Amino acid sequence: MAEIKVVKDGSSFPVKTLVNPMHIIRSLSSNRELILQFTSREVSGKYKGSYLGILWAFITPLIMLCIYTFVFSFIFKVRWGLESTESRLQFAFILFCGLTIFNVFSECITRAPFLIISNPSYIKKVVFPVEILPVSVLGAALVHYLVSLVILMVGVSMFIGLPSIHVLLLPIILLPLSLTCLGLSWFLASLGVFIRDIGTSISLFTQILLFLTPIFYPLSAIPQKYRIFIKLNILSFFVEGARDIIIFNRTFSWQWWSASMIGSLAVFLAGYAWFMKSKKTFGDVV
Repeated sequence: MAEIKVVKDGSSFPVKTLVNPMHIIRSLSSNRELILQFTSREVSGKYKGSYLGILWAFITPLIMLCIYTFVFSFIFKVRWGLESTESRLQFAFILFCGLTIFNVFSECITRAPFLIISNPSYIKKVVFPVEILPVSVLGAALVHYLVSLVILMVGVSMFIGLPSIHVLLLPIILLPLSLTCLGLSWFLASLGVFIRDIGTSISLFTQILLFLTPIFYPLSAIPQKYRIFIKLNILSFFVEGARDIIIFNRTFSWQWWSASMIGSLAVFLAGYAWFMKSKKTFGDVV
């Protein structure tokens, strides 16, 4: 186990220190070896004892892709509206691209409410930095995303064409997405200690959000007067941006990226400060 380099309990820092991005970077960096170990455990633990192991990371998204494609393409005969010759395979890739982005968010926030209450032994260890638990879950979610991305890129290259140089912008999309996931995960992990129903509520919320995000339909399919409400869903930008880069070979809106980056950073800093200030009470509840 990596050495835990924690000198001072984060709850004793003033709020202005906790919302300092450099303080957060230094705090997480000091435990980077521990984060890597826990991330590795998150990935391997999910498939521990199974015969196929990490192959399930490939199989699961492919099976879900086939189900969604069959339902929306063959039964409901949904088309993206690109052109009259649009194939079902094109629709499948468009759908898959959006689902993989959504799954990163979903995996983080649905796990978050249970991270503290399912690891009570860590709370009893004063020096253990429990704030790294959401970071390790995000790391595992990104590993699963990269596996799905490999499948997507191979499929797009074979059946649609090689992605353009715009694909190099994908990490820029993943940055605010990761900040949002971390901020919300810290907040929900803390809230889950005091409100045990929050886990069920979040599961329901993610199911609703799945259909309020332009994954199964293009944003242009929404009537103009309602479109602004879909755009206010921050996941809409991440899904649309990744789809523009990978499928449509074009860049995303930098104006929307700037707005999402500001909002994501605010969520990230507020979530961290909330978690660090509330974690001193975890031991009294867990």
